[in-house]
Amino acid sequence: MAEHVWVRVPVQRVAVAQEQPAAAVHMQGFSAFDVSTPHEAVSHHMFPQDLRPWLVAILLVSLGWCVHQRNVEHRLSLTAPVPELPLQKSVSLAAFERDGYAIKPVASYVIRANLLSTERYRLGREADLSPVDFALGWGPMSDNALLQTLSVSQGGRWFHVSWAQPPSVEPLLLFRSAANTHILPADDRVRAQVLRVRSGEVVRLKGFLVEVTHPDGWHWSSSLSREDTGAGSCEVMWVTDVLVE
Repeated sequence: MAEHVWVRVPVQRVAVAQEQPAAAVHMQGFSAFDVSTPHEAVSHHMFPQDLRPWLVAILLVSLGWCVHQRNVEHRLSLTAPVPELPLQKSVSLAAFERDGYAIKPVASYVIRANLLSTERYRLGREADLSPVDFALGWGPMSDNALLQTLSVSQGGRWFHVSWAQPPSVEPLLLFRSAANTHILPADDRVRAQVLRVRSGEVVRLKGFLVEVTHPDGWHWSSSLSREDTGAGSCEVMWVTDVLVE
């Protein structure tokens, strides 16, 4: 007489003859499989009911991200390259106060660029003044054919560019044609505008590169060069005017 393997599942036991071909037994969201050694059993909790809403949510988020990326690529495909360089000029202006922080303009700044990516921030000292970062590109980093071969992302107040195949442009030139810009809106009107701008659009920003300090010793200083990389190379921009083309 053939031995039997007992597989424990909710509510009742199901006996599976060892001499039969391996087969799956399904019951109440579980699956169990016949095994080769008597008295061994394997049980897998495949898709319990309480996980299904999470699976649906993950699927919807993934679908939304794909649609978002397609929309960004479409908007970029409709924009022409931006040839002009950002305009910067040193200024000597007094610091002013905003929410307990001293903000000192160090250079006037005007930039027209492709908005490669945006990242919203709500936590951290920087978020007291800057609700969003813009990854901006001009020159080679506004060329649609090149951008289609690159992956642009942001996080932790940083800006990242990666590629699967070596780009057609020297990597150093890519980073000298892009900037991760911390946006400090000058007022509620500007804040509303910068939070509405979408990746793939051409934007023109006007304002100042600034140094920010706090009485407790905290500080945040803008880069004044488009050729630096790494820590401290981001622009901290007090934005007074926004134009979306």
